[in-house]
Amino acid sequence: MTREEARRRAEELVGQMTVEERASQLRYDAPAIERLGVPTYNWWGEALHGVARAGVATSFPQAIGMAATFDTELVHKAGDVAATEGRAKYNALSAENDRDIYKGLTFWSPNVNIFRDPRWGRGQETYGEDPYLTSRLGVAYVEGLQGDDGDTMKSAACAKHFAVHSGPEAVRHEFNAVATKKDMAETYLPAFKACVQEAGVEAVMGAYNRTNGEPCCGSKTLMQDILRGEWGFEGHFVSDCWAIKDFHEKHMVTHTMEESAALALKCGCDINCGVTYLYLLKALEQGLVTEEEITEAAVRAFTARYLLGLFDGSRYDDIPYEKVECEEHLEVAQQLAREAVVLLKNDGVLPLKAAEGRTIGVIGPNADSREALVGNYHGTSSRYITVLEGIQDKIGRNGRVLYSEGSHLFQDRVENLAWENDRIAEAVTVAKHSDVVVLCVGLNETLEGEEGDTGNSYASGDKADLLLPASQRKLMEAVFAVGKPVVVCLMAGSAIDLSDAQEKAAAVLQLWYPGARGGKAVADILFGDCSPSGKLPVTFYRSLEGLPAFEDYSMKGRTYRYMEQEALYPFGYGLTYGDVQVESADLSSKDDVSGDVTLQITVKNAGNTATGDVLQVYVKDLESPYAVPNHSLCAFARVYLEAGESRELDMTVSGNAFLAVNEEGAFVEGGGSYVLYVGTGQPDERTAALSGRRCVEVAVKQAHVK
Repeated sequence: MTREEARRRAEELVGQMTVEERASQLRYDAPAIERLGVPTYNWWGEALHGVARAGVATSFPQAIGMAATFDTELVHKAGDVAATEGRAKYNALSAENDRDIYKGLTFWSPNVNIFRDPRWGRGQETYGEDPYLTSRLGVAYVEGLQGDDGDTMKSAACAKHFAVHSGPEAVRHEFNAVATKKDMAETYLPAFKACVQEAGVEAVMGAYNRTNGEPCCGSKTLMQDILRGEWGFEGHFVSDCWAIKDFHEKHMVTHTMEESAALALKCGCDINCGVTYLYLLKALEQGLVTEEEITEAAVRAFTARYLLGLFDGSRYDDIPYEKVECEEHLEVAQQLAREAVVLLKNDGVLPLKAAEGRTIGVIGPNADSREALVGNYHGTSSRYITVLEGIQDKIGRNGRVLYSEGSHLFQDRVENLAWENDRIAEAVTVAKHSDVVVLCVGLNETLEGEEGDTGNSYASGDKADLLLPASQRKLMEAVFAVGKPVVVCLMAGSAIDLSDAQEKAAAVLQLWYPGARGGKAVADILFGDCSPSGKLPVTFYRSLEGLPAFEDYSMKGRTYRYMEQEALYPFGYGLTYGDVQVESADLSSKDDVSGDVTLQITVKNAGNTATGDVLQVYVKDLESPYAVPNHSLCAFARVYLEAGESRELDMTVSGNAFLAVNEEGAFVEGGGSYVLYVGTGQPDERTAALSGRRCVEVAVKQAHVK
């Protein structure tokens, strides 16, 4: 049904409720209203990279890994798989009268915050540091989750956390993120706007922090002026969990539960994840809210439930439980995991050969770790395949695999009663007896994640620095010292200082958190069954030197668009086993109304190995005083080329890419002279040095929207 029809049905149903019943439906754990045939419903669901916290489901790479694919089509498929499995589970479990938390059809995903600082522990949940990439992937995932049935949503997506939130986690309940109007419009808001206006996202979740003085779940500026006013959002708004009580306990903008509930409701927060809305009736008695405001929130909530077909039924009611973790879905997860792997260095050691008599040493605390597969906000898999297991399965009887844990993830010993560094001697022994070493280091959700969620040993989920834990640095140093070829595999959701690995390792791979069965995909990459083709969705800095303070939300000096120092590994960078080159790029057409520009591009794989790769187009405004200092991603496309294959393709750059944002946050015409850079990475010197490739330049004049 249309939104108008769903709202009309919601108004009829809510009109039959008492004000007490209406208020009760604004809790995330909405109780049943038996006299009206309304079952209990829990709004809290998670599907960041597959259905989470609700039992068995297909496990995809963590969101930052999905971002590394630069593959909107595949990310859309992941959203569709999550929605299909969510429906299958809902159909089966509600038939058993299980309507518990995490078992509904309203998924609080995706996280489209900008990963502006590598210290942020929740950055792994995002699509990286670039607003354009985040927008494209966010739209794809939302559309996948919500489906293309004009009558019923398959599931309801939720863009979070509106707005600006990206650390620090330790003070998020009291922190005031100060961002200029330019940074808001240019960096922090575009992905939310795209999810609302292009994908029709059903829900938006507010952040814990204040933004420019207003608590995000009670912000007139964000919720009324921008979200519902400028953007025309018609869905429902949900608070982050227990965020509304922060109004009076931490932000000190209200004094009581009643005042906090009233502020959130009046600004348009429909669903409270938490308990503060238990005080709505008292707020009503005190004249802080009106019955009409309670009614409107309830109507928006039930509009969503009607759009999901929860009262009238839908074609999705027939999705069987057998769809959960079916072979088709598992293959989508494997394809994502393979495309997510980023090859950062290769001196020729990769791909490895599985040959009789050859010994491969697998070392490191993440080599046989299930935790390092899944990241945070994960589901349960019926099977896990670690990197060690993937390699063992690949080798079979063609060689020998030796293994050592090497070190604890972050403590100075594995066994409590042992000497310090009690596994290093074993690791050195394994390395000495191996022809090549695969060294698996990194983090997991106990070291980076959400405040209060992991009990991590760092700073409430954030990283104190960019270094690996000391135990792993000692392990790496000892293994390098043996002198055997070492392939470093980093499993982490954020940038780590890999300077030593870049200098001393034979190859370096960024695996992210590749999903529950990700070890199989990693082995496919290591042994050349497919070529790596992922690209970094974040900058890998050499250190924190030159980065602004974590608490500083100014974009100056942050991310590839604004950074002033040289990166260790730049945004958009990633090697393959092939050799994809952009041979030419020409301006083929320009739309004088929209400002859109179409490029005709010739690309060739000059290598001996078939591979996927990502064509990237960056724009630089040569004249506008409001342009970003460097350049901005404005188009990308995945290609697959056989060895020696050439292909011509068209890529369109939106006219919006040629606009600039002034200090008032308004999009204005740019300077009129631009350069488009077309390649398989950024047009920066570091990318050129690492890849041996430079972008093709295309000059564009007067690409304004008339």
